[in-house]
Amino acid sequence: MKRSVFLQQAGLLTAGLFVNKSVFAALADERVSHRPALGKRNFTSQAIEDAIKQFKAKVSNKELTWMFENCFPNTLDTTVFYAINNGKPDTYVITGDIDAMWLRDSSAQVWPYLAFIKKDKKLQQMVAGLINRQMQCVLLDPYANAFYKDASQVSEWKTDLTDMKPGIHERKWEIDSLCYPIRLSYHYWKNSGDTKPFDAQWKNAVRTILNTFKEQQRKNGNGSYHFQRETAKPTDTLPMNGYGFPVKSTGMICSMFRPSDDATIYPYLIPSNFFAVVSLKQAAEMMQALKEPQLATELQSLATEVEQAIQKHGVVNHPYAGKIYAFEVDGMGNANFMDDANIPSLLALPYLDAVPLTDPVYQNTRRFVLSEYNPYFYKSNLAEGIGGPHVGKPDMIWPLSIIARGLTSTDEQEIKHCIQMLLATHAGTGFMHESFNKNNPADFTRAWFAWLNTIFGEFLWKTFQQSPKLLNS
Repeated sequence: MKRSVFLQQAGLLTAGLFVNKSVFAALADERVSHRPALGKRNFTSQAIEDAIKQFKAKVSNKELTWMFENCFPNTLDTTVFYAINNGKPDTYVITGDIDAMWLRDSSAQVWPYLAFIKKDKKLQQMVAGLINRQMQCVLLDPYANAFYKDASQVSEWKTDLTDMKPGIHERKWEIDSLCYPIRLSYHYWKNSGDTKPFDAQWKNAVRTILNTFKEQQRKNGNGSYHFQRETAKPTDTLPMNGYGFPVKSTGMICSMFRPSDDATIYPYLIPSNFFAVVSLKQAAEMMQALKEPQLATELQSLATEVEQAIQKHGVVNHPYAGKIYAFEVDGMGNANFMDDANIPSLLALPYLDAVPLTDPVYQNTRRFVLSEYNPYFYKSNLAEGIGGPHVGKPDMIWPLSIIARGLTSTDEQEIKHCIQMLLATHAGTGFMHESFNKNNPADFTRAWFAWLNTIFGEFLWKTFQQSPKLLNS
């Protein structure tokens, strides 16, 4: 489907607004809701509508209430396609301006709504449908990161030198692609008590995830996955015949791409290995409750092995910050010192329940990633935050990094600072963007990126629940 059609379906005014940013700025002055008309919304939830009303009634900052109303329901309004297929809920969730479903993004897009599913059975069924759909995708190909609604859609990446199949949009192997569906399943279970989605298909998919993680420990060769793309961007392809740079077996899992969809330099991506530990433990707990003790034991055993390997190989000394978690290592003593904006990141580890916020190694790591020693930390008089090579040029800050910083902080002044930066850099659009130029927020990428909108709403809602005075100050 063409981009302009998607923009019209989303109800985001007209496609021209995404081209003419000055028009957006003019509309911002009026603070008119940018949500689609009620009849054009893809999905509605009374619980989310009630939360918006509550926020607007109690927060006096009109810029914040306007942005919260635009952003928090953006996933539901514009990206959710819900149906009942063969008697089961089935939910397909696009990222926004790309007509494909990433396992990572779709999980993160609906994540903030889990706290509301007890109040809204319709919303609960929508999430259950996404769990069903995601596990179908995992069984289709556990190495793919993004999928189509049906096999008839042809990928723009069909010429990639890898094992492409119908229904796959992109086949970049990223550990977090298999972690996010487990995170969503686990917290769906904890918030609802419902076990209906965790049927034979779900169990088979979890077994497939476990086997994929084990293969990518690379104890016996490179495994089956390989990927190459004809491109001018080195971060979009893998060297060494598509298997990536070499590693020494450590017990950790190789990830050939980062959650930003950029190729790793050293394949042991530490934030993603942390995420795998959390996800494996969650899956083990669920399998125990589902009367699958053998599989639960295998999942827990791998979690323990990876966790121990991270502590042995992933903790390094940095001349500025001291003992920190590296971003990537190869098991041979080499380490990449940086952080990327996408989640999982080193900065976001407590958000994923991977480490406690008080962990001294994490605190050193946090100090490093928010400093000039992180090559992708950018700062101006407007904002400071983390970017990465994905956009292809320097000085592009990802709002996701500012939000991750706020979500992992207990310092009210730091939280307030993060909110102020986000308010100052949305370029009058009322929405978040993939990235913006640190000196010129009107120079941004991806005007319709639902994950960023929804997690911004999550950040504001958390602040509203815990420190509402910050939103009115």
